[in-house]
Amino acid sequence: MPEHILEIKNISKHFTGVKALDDVSFNIVKGSCHCLVGENGAGKSTLIKILTGAHPKTSGTILYNGKEFSPTSTKDAMKSGIGCLFQELNVVEKLRVEENICLGLEETKFGIIKKSSNQKVFDVLRRIDASIEPKQYIEELSVAKRQVVEMAKALAMDSDVIIMDEPTAALTEEEVNRLFEIIADLKKQGITIIYISHRLEEIMELADYITVLRDGKHIETKPRSEVADRSDLIQLMIGKVIMEDYVPNAVDKSKKAIEVNGITTDKLKNINFDLYKGEILGFYGLIGAGKTEIARALYGADPYIGEVLVDGEKADLKTPGKALAKGIALVPEERRTQGIATALSIASNTPMMNYHTVSKNGMLNKAKQAEVARKYIDSIGIACRNENQSVAYLSGGNQQKVVLAKCLNADPKVLLLDEPTRGVDVGAKQEIYHIIRQMVKDGCSAIVFSSELPEILGLCDRIVLLFDGEVKAIMNNDETLKTQEIMHIVTGGGTDHE
Repeated sequence: MPEHILEIKNISKHFTGVKALDDVSFNIVKGSCHCLVGENGAGKSTLIKILTGAHPKTSGTILYNGKEFSPTSTKDAMKSGIGCLFQELNVVEKLRVEENICLGLEETKFGIIKKSSNQKVFDVLRRIDASIEPKQYIEELSVAKRQVVEMAKALAMDSDVIIMDEPTAALTEEEVNRLFEIIADLKKQGITIIYISHRLEEIMELADYITVLRDGKHIETKPRSEVADRSDLIQLMIGKVIMEDYVPNAVDKSKKAIEVNGITTDKLKNINFDLYKGEILGFYGLIGAGKTEIARALYGADPYIGEVLVDGEKADLKTPGKALAKGIALVPEERRTQGIATALSIASNTPMMNYHTVSKNGMLNKAKQAEVARKYIDSIGIACRNENQSVAYLSGGNQQKVVLAKCLNADPKVLLLDEPTRGVDVGAKQEIYHIIRQMVKDGCSAIVFSSELPEILGLCDRIVLLFDGEVKAIMNNDETLKTQEIMHIVTGGGTDHE
């Protein structure tokens, strides 16, 4: 029997109104590369945060080298021997390599840091990449070499386990190959790698074992040798997709609400698509695919190169104000920080995108403000005491309805919805879907950016599939559409579609 370095037994994690992990159990073999896979929201990040001490578990037990393990902080986990290489690297650019590696490991006397170097740290660095000089500043290094510095720090703390979360997201092909060589060397030294990636070709190449999570539940843990191919893995990831029945909208394909030509940013590559009048267009992709970046560019929140036509005319969308003037409104991904003012009332939030509806000669009309708020409370079903209730005390679903009310009051021609049902319960989701469909019936066109495939399939007339900042396919939502083909494309498997 292989030796298990980690035994995860019946782990559950509950947040307010959400069960992020539900009775998850599996083991990790010492010295292996154990890959975690699953769609967005499957529970991968929550599990990693529990292992690294960022979140406490709600229930269950973790055994680490046979002993119960409950880290109280990330520092506690690192001292115990579990290091983590996050997608957003935790390095200080203005410090040297040696200073970054020694950060938190410095030798002190009477509280004063000794100037003598930690030879062990530098030996570790040279062991995994001798080309990096300890005196170099971090800002001079590529992303790949910064990752090596992070790994060296973890090894310097005698880590038995190194977790790598989407480590290749910003690497070139050559850098990816070098990372894989380092992982192979670490395994030979008896170090265990927990590897998370949406790139299934990486999983198939690297994994000794694969664990699949779905909707917070453990679906399967298998040796890589028992997973036949990408299709086999995708089937485990998606299971049986349950969705609302898609109802086609009355799309007028002779008229384009928006034409997007060659939008490019530091994260987007030559994005091209059209939105027809009366259409709900869906954008689907996994984390880092570029959904939010497209939404923000169209709303004028982020600069871009390229051209956008609204109703056939070239549009200047350099600011949200200019986007609103062209009839484009956005329901942002993060409602509490970007969509609503939680300290204010429903009545104060509702007119924020269009004060002309509640003012005259520049003066706010409080009676009109209350009237507008009550209109949306009734029409989209915001559950509240009255229009003067603070938004902070509404449920997540009702807060999202306030964001929708604010956008509807702007009378948009095009409504952008970035993760429109994130963090809301099933009942509120159905209500929000009804609101979106009704808006489109009333003459608006919509673009839904979502990481939930059932949501996209249940709502949208056409679906744009993204991977790594690029449009990989645009598909009609009809009986020929196959979930497995979608997952193949958005995990980097390529497509014959143009």
